[in-house]
Amino acid sequence: MKNFFYLLSLTLLVSSCQISENITINDDGSGTIEMTENRHEPSYMRLVGEQYGKEDFYKDSTYVFSDYIKKYNYNFIKFTPIEQTLFSRYKDVVVHIKKSSFDKQYKTTFISHFTKVENIPDLYKTVDYADDLENNYALTAEKHYYRVSYSYDNSVFKRIVTMTNPDEQNIQKAEMEAAKAKYGNLGFVQTYQLTYNFPRKIKSVSNSSAIISENKKALSITFPLSDCIANPEITQLEVVLE
Repeated sequence: MKNFFYLLSLTLLVSSCQISENITINDDGSGTIEMTENRHEPSYMRLVGEQYGKEDFYKDSTYVFSDYIKKYNYNFIKFTPIEQTLFSRYKDVVVHIKKSSFDKQYKTTFISHFTKVENIPDLYKTVDYADDLENNYALTAEKHYYRVSYSYDNSVFKRIVTMTNPDEQNIQKAEMEAAKAKYGNLGFVQTYQLTYNFPRKIKSVSNSSAIISENKKALSITFPLSDCIANPEITQLEVVLE
């Protein structure tokens, strides 16, 4: 499910996928982010019909991004210092890929630990950058039409979405509208969920759809995936803590 959020084929989109982004922030501002892309099997089965039972593939692998930097160092040193610094932001990202027609599981998980929120990498670009290192490509991830970043000053947390390619965004919008028109009545499960855990109680959230936990230290928001692809800005968020 490589580049699911940026280089989607229409078939993969309508086959239904669930994406989750989970962040836990500790008292000292450090923490963990985990992002998962998971194919929703019942929806995918309805899409492909009898071909579902004929699939035959298996992959179960885990790598740390720094392994790519070491293994393909002969390519890494060809990049500019700025590009090398960019790659280094991803060095601690752990990627686990599980694709099994036997287990009926198609899932990719990205995990990264951070010392401060501002250092969280844009995980949606991880696979692209790994491919760039392996094949000595130009930075293909920079062709994405937006980027995600975060900030935190111990009182206010922000999820920031910056649009970088309006033309590509318009293309994505058109594809999403076409997909909805063609497949919208089939009831596919396509969700994008943000779940954040904070060291103190939440005072306010910019998105009124957020569900706050009983202890008021965590929240979750679920969006339709197609809406997030067409308009990534809807996932921006500001959380004020007590």
